[in-house]
Amino acid sequence: MKNLLYIGNKLSHSGVTVTTIETLGNKFQEEGFSVIYASSVKNKTLRMLHMVWVFLINQYKTDAILIDTYSTSNFYYAVVIGQLAKLFRKPYIPILHGGNLESRLKNNSKLAYPLFSKSLANVAPSLFLKSIFENYGYKNTVFIPNPIDVKEYSFLKREKTSLKLLWVRSFASLYNPLLAVKAVEELMKRGYNVELCMVGPQKDQSWDDCHAYTQKYSLPVKFTGKLTKSEWLSLSKQYDVFINTTTIDNTPLSVLEAMALGLPVISTNVGGIPFLIRHKKNGMLISSNDLEGLVNTLIELHENPDLVASLSNAGRAYVSSLDWSLAKKKWLALLQISNGNS
Repeated sequence: MKNLLYIGNKLSHSGVTVTTIETLGNKFQEEGFSVIYASSVKNKTLRMLHMVWVFLINQYKTDAILIDTYSTSNFYYAVVIGQLAKLFRKPYIPILHGGNLESRLKNNSKLAYPLFSKSLANVAPSLFLKSIFENYGYKNTVFIPNPIDVKEYSFLKREKTSLKLLWVRSFASLYNPLLAVKAVEELMKRGYNVELCMVGPQKDQSWDDCHAYTQKYSLPVKFTGKLTKSEWLSLSKQYDVFINTTTIDNTPLSVLEAMALGLPVISTNVGGIPFLIRHKKNGMLISSNDLEGLVNTLIELHENPDLVASLSNAGRAYVSSLDWSLAKKKWLALLQISNGNS
């Protein structure tokens, strides 16, 4: 049996959105792997220390180390654990997250190069990140999509939209949630009946900004806070368009889930999104922070039921090509290599 140590931010118990360490980690456990996790400690400094401690007391029985690797300050977790893995001659695999990792490759090359060049492989969940890493010379980068079991998502074909909008993300400024709220205001000015439901936990001031704007202009916007996966999947049946307003992104799971559910998706064309969505084929693309573009695209869908139905079907078909049953084979092949190196 494979023994894995998975390093990442396992913080859903603290109100944070579930991340790959839980979704992918659970998949490995279902396949019979033994998985040890670090860390669920909320304080960043203590979390780093806990990750190091868990590594040290478990490295002797660990076959491979998975490291969720971000472009934010959490990048340094990966650097430290990567160094330890090399010291103890343990194969490690950074799992790449965040559409802004290129900034680390460019601005922190002295830390990035030892981390990514000496890994067993760098796993990119999008062709976007894979292409970036390869352009910087990291040929040991492989594409394995984030785990998603399509059968868990009940497909509801949308054949028209009544402008019932759904937004699912953490309330953080980089995800630009206020753009969605402003789109509601603009649609109402143009005489459309519209409603918006925003699902996700508070991360920064953007939560307060959205609430204040909604109250100031008496907009029909519902805030649910964080929901469990089953709760928001059930809620999604009441809505007919999914909007993703982010300014930086890679391959957001919420967008894939929306597509699997049959929701036509409108997204900003940032980061890895254009590698995921083809305009008017399986979704709609707009420029970052483009209020006029978002509003016009919503109206276009409202007035074109055939396009809505086409996007609904195509989105589901695309996500089916990323199903865990296919990604699993790539992971098993990669970890078999690590077995030979451990």
